[in-house]
Amino acid sequence: MASGAVDAAAEGVAALGISAGDGDEWAQPSPALRRNLRLLSHDQVELAKMLLNEGQGHLFEHWPEPGVDDDKKKSFFDQVCRLHSSYPGGLASYIQNAKKLLADSKAGQNPYDGFTPSVPSGEVLTFGDDNFLSLEAAGVKEARNAAFVLVAGGLGERLGYKGIKVALPRETTTGKCFLQHYIESILALQEASCKLEGGCDTKIPFVIMTSDDTNALTIKLLESNSYFGMEPSQVKILKQEKVACLADSDARLALDPNDKYKIQTKPHGHGDVHSLLYSSGLLEQWKSTGRKWVLFFQDTNGLLFNAIPSALGVTATKGYNVNSLAVPRKAKEAIGGITKLTHVDGRTMVINVEYNQLDPLLRATGHPDGDANSETGYSPYPGNINQLILELGPYIAELKKTHGAISEFVNPKYTDSTKTAFKSSTRLECMMQDYPKTLPPTAKVGFTVMDTWLAYAPVKNNPEDAAKVPKGNPFHSATSGEMAIYRANSLILRKAGAQIYDPVISTFNGQEVEVWPRITWSPRWGLTLKDVKEKVNGNSSVSQRSVLVINGQNVIIDGLSLDGALIVNSVDEAEVKVTGHIENKGWPIRHIDYKDTLEKEETRIRGFKFEKVEQLEVNYTKPGKHCLSS
Repeated sequence: MASGAVDAAAEGVAALGISAGDGDEWAQPSPALRRNLRLLSHDQVELAKMLLNEGQGHLFEHWPEPGVDDDKKKSFFDQVCRLHSSYPGGLASYIQNAKKLLADSKAGQNPYDGFTPSVPSGEVLTFGDDNFLSLEAAGVKEARNAAFVLVAGGLGERLGYKGIKVALPRETTTGKCFLQHYIESILALQEASCKLEGGCDTKIPFVIMTSDDTNALTIKLLESNSYFGMEPSQVKILKQEKVACLADSDARLALDPNDKYKIQTKPHGHGDVHSLLYSSGLLEQWKSTGRKWVLFFQDTNGLLFNAIPSALGVTATKGYNVNSLAVPRKAKEAIGGITKLTHVDGRTMVINVEYNQLDPLLRATGHPDGDANSETGYSPYPGNINQLILELGPYIAELKKTHGAISEFVNPKYTDSTKTAFKSSTRLECMMQDYPKTLPPTAKVGFTVMDTWLAYAPVKNNPEDAAKVPKGNPFHSATSGEMAIYRANSLILRKAGAQIYDPVISTFNGQEVEVWPRITWSPRWGLTLKDVKEKVNGNSSVSQRSVLVINGQNVIIDGLSLDGALIVNSVDEAEVKVTGHIENKGWPIRHIDYKDTLEKEETRIRGFKFEKVEQLEVNYTKPGKHCLSS
């Protein structure tokens, strides 16, 4: 360490009245730290005091005399500074919260003590009826006043995929990744909403929350693909920091097993998105430009944008401050239930209650059957899918009070029943959907339920885990996620009047799924059901073995009989009518073993690939009216 830096650090310590042997009594409990105080800046001394006050003297026990590892000691405090500045209230608040939560965990404290559950108010939508069409139209109108926030801090390791999850193909007919689909969907909403206004230059903001694991790869994916057509200025990246790990029930911070000058860290959870948005200043910017809504979504639900227009319409027409998207949920199904909780002191909240907590909570509060299906065949507590729509004004007001801090939980794995030691270090966690926990009783919190086939097919399980899922439960794998897209598109076309052949049942990677025609379209072609209905005319049919890809805004399906593979690409200025009988050998599906390392990971985790034997692909690059017929 240069002598000038040492002198500066010494001056900083002296300014506090601290010097070796004089004025440093506060450091007496940690002799190793006390000997090294001369190395520290003013701010670092303050952080050291805080750590000792919070019972963290063990962090310095191994520190050698000054002159040995001095750079590593300073690097340690650089990390402490980052952990301190990235947590609402600072590192002392984190440690204090950890002590309380760990004490509650050790005592077996029930977080729902004193609360009685009841069914909250919300909207249950029926796909395709007049109300649904009306709400979709209302949502498209409101889209120009919205901002979108994607939480994408995770890698695909749990899926058996080493890349970032948003880079995974949403479906392999076109190969478009999740992030491309999300951006194209937002741009389609932006264009459609502005058209209703009679033309406008609104650019819908899009925020992506990344982590150390995903930040560089997300930026690379965007830049190498020209932001998938979105203006770079519309996209903001907010990177979340990790939090300190906890070594024991006394909330002593854990040192990295491989580096004694580094605190071990782990992800804090996607609840960090709220504090990041607050500290970024983006919310106030959005408010100043007339934004009204913030839509939060997660990284691998390929059906989500089928639900966005109508859900946004519900939020606006019902005046919800918070609207949670939900799907019908079978009793005891492994998905959280949206529940109203009323405390004995009068407090109320509408939040997600995890499925393994909902049943015992109901039984303990006068519901002997616990979480049971109603006469509808489903639980009255709808399934939470972690997609939120918040009204911006009340959201800002709440974050000014909380600074974005979200109710946390801790989940230590104890070595034995004494609950004194952990099998491995733990940390505090928080979830995006727990935002409503701090809201006042006057807040208008609701939900919108849509059919699962339309709105929810997350990709989160690897083939081995998915194959172990009990029969009848969703696989939530890359296999089921892709097949769900084809099912949804097929059913949407059926609702629009087309004859879509029934699926066949097939098994891939040990998962039995329905295989519908492989139908996919760009969001600008079929953003809403009304859009699709306007572009599907006549007695059109698509056989089960067929592939239909529509890339173009003005493609009209009119009397088409498809038995094979058809890809239609057209520029916006071209109006293309597709009609007649088209038949070819198509794209047969070939089974792939997920252990076959000759195949790419994104193929192996699905268990199938398309053999592109024969297709008709047409490209319309010139304006005007065109007709494709047999």
